[in-house]
Amino acid sequence: MTQSVAERLASLPRDERNALVDKLTPAEQAALLYDWRDFLGRPEQIAPDGDWDIWLILSGRGWGKTRTGAEWVKECVARGYKRIALIGETAADARDVMVEGVSGILSVYPEGERPLYEPSKRRLTWANGAVATTFNATEPDQLRGPQFDLAWCDELAKWRYARETWDQLSFGLRLGDHPRVLVTTTPRPVELVKAIVAGSEGKVHITRGTTMDNKSNLAAKFLEKIQLRYEGTRLGRQELRGEILGDIPNALWTYGQIEASRVRTHDPLNRVVVSVDPAISNNEDSDEHGIIVAGVHHKSQEAYVLEDASMSGSPLEWARRAVNLYDTHQADAIVIEVNQGGDMVAQTLRSVRNNVRIKEVRATRGKHVRAEPIASMYEQGRVHHVGSFPQLETQMTQMTTFGYEGAGSPDRVDALVWAMTDLFPSMVAKTAAQRPAVRIVPIVTPMAR
Repeated sequence: MTQSVAERLASLPRDERNALVDKLTPAEQAALLYDWRDFLGRPEQIAPDGDWDIWLILSGRGWGKTRTGAEWVKECVARGYKRIALIGETAADARDVMVEGVSGILSVYPEGERPLYEPSKRRLTWANGAVATTFNATEPDQLRGPQFDLAWCDELAKWRYARETWDQLSFGLRLGDHPRVLVTTTPRPVELVKAIVAGSEGKVHITRGTTMDNKSNLAAKFLEKIQLRYEGTRLGRQELRGEILGDIPNALWTYGQIEASRVRTHDPLNRVVVSVDPAISNNEDSDEHGIIVAGVHHKSQEAYVLEDASMSGSPLEWARRAVNLYDTHQADAIVIEVNQGGDMVAQTLRSVRNNVRIKEVRATRGKHVRAEPIASMYEQGRVHHVGSFPQLETQMTQMTTFGYEGAGSPDRVDALVWAMTDLFPSMVAKTAAQRPAVRIVPIVTPMAR
C-alpha cells in the first residue's frame, strides 16, 4: 500500500472510501488499520510542525484525544525519543486508558510489533530501546528523579495535584535536543490549564475541537442523547465543545477563590465526617449520589475537603462506599440527607453496618440558600480543598444566588454543604440566622461506634 493511495482514500466520502477498501487485499486492508498520518487521523490530530514545547489539545469528549496521544508517542519513538513519561489522572487511568485502552498505546501497533509491557514495573519497552513509564497525578513525587525527553499528560484539568505533578515533570524534562509534552484534556478553567494557554509554561501550540469532529467514529445514539441533554448548557460547552469557561455572574464560588485556598497537606483533624446526598432514583438518567469526606481542625477553625467520592449506582452501592470511607478516614459520623428517602436512607446504611453513627439532616429551603453560609466560609479562607476535585468544583462555580445553573442536580455541592454544616454548626447557624429564609433541621440518630 503506497502513501498516495492511502491519502486518496482518506480524502473520499465515507461510503466511497469503504467501497474501495472492500476491494483491497487483506494485507492492504491490514496496513491501512495502522496508517495514522495518511489515512486514519484527521488533519488536526497530526502533530503540528514548528518550534513548540507543548502541544495542548483542548477538546470535547470523544474527539479522539487518547488515540492522538498514543499515535504521537508511537511516531516520536520511531523518530528516536527514548525516555517517555505517561501521566494519567490516576494509576488506573494511566494503565487502563493510556496503555491498555481501546485507543491506548498497545492498540496502535500490530500485535507482533507492540512494545513489551510490564504492568508491575509500570513500563513499556520498545525494540529500539525506548522506554515509557506510567505515572499518576495523585503521587507527584513519583516524578522526582527520573529524566525524560518526552511526555504525554492525559486529562490534566482533572489532576488531583496538577501544579505539583506538572512542576516535577518539568524538572525531569532535560534529555535530548528538544524535550516535548503533549497535553490531552477536556478543558476546565483551572490555574495550570490557563497558564499553559497563556504560554507561561513554554512555547505552546493549541489544538481545539468538539465532540462532533469525530462523529463518524461515535455511536449515533450517543450523539443524539448527549446533544439532547447537554447542547446549549455550560456543561455541554465545556464537555462537548471544549470551551474554557469563565465564572458565572452571581456565582457563590469562583475558581480563583477555590484555587487560592487549595492545599496538599493539613494538620491532624479533630473531627471527620462522610456526607451523603443520595439520588432519588437509580437508572442511567439518574443524578449521582453526592459523597464528600471533610474534616475540621478545631484550633484553627479551618475545614478541609478530603475526598469527593460521588458515584452512580444502587442505594446499596453508595452505602457500601460511604461505610468504607467512614472506616478509611476514621470518621466520626455519616451525615445523610433524608428529604427524599426518609427512614429508608438510614436503613440502607445499617444494612451494611449496623453500628455506624448516622446523623440525619433535612432541609426545607432551596439548595442555593443553604449553600450561602458555606460559600461565606470559603470567602473567609476557612475551607480548603486538599488537592483538586474537578467535578465538585464545577458544580460549586455553577451555584448562584438565584439557584443552580448547571445540568442535573448539584449532588456533590449538597453533600459538601451538609458536611460543612455538621463541622461548623454554630457558625452556620449564626449565618443562617442572618438569613431568615434558611432553616436547617438536623435529626440525629445516635449509634454506638
